[in-house]
Amino acid sequence: MTERFFLYDDKEDTKTRFVSFMGEHKRFDLAITQTGRHYGKHLVLDMQGNRFAIIGQDDLQEEGYLEYAFQLNEADAEELRSFLSEIV
Repeated sequence: MTERFFLYDDKEDTKTRFVSFMGEHKRFDLAITQTGRHYGKHLVLDMQGNRFAIIGQDDLQEEGYLEYAFQLNEADAEELRSFLSEIV
């Protein structure tokens, strides 16, 4: 049996918020995790779309980031951006 080489193997307490809301055309079911690992950014998981991204304020301001990360159209991405800007 080969010995496994870990780059890291850490355990950390996290705070996770589960939230679901309806946008104009899409339902969002999210798990938003806060941890010290990502330099103050949040790990946002879209449980319906099976996608995730590490998001901070700078990412919310980057054009096309949410559209790409969550495979959203512009209108749905703007609704998600509006919600995330309140908590990130």
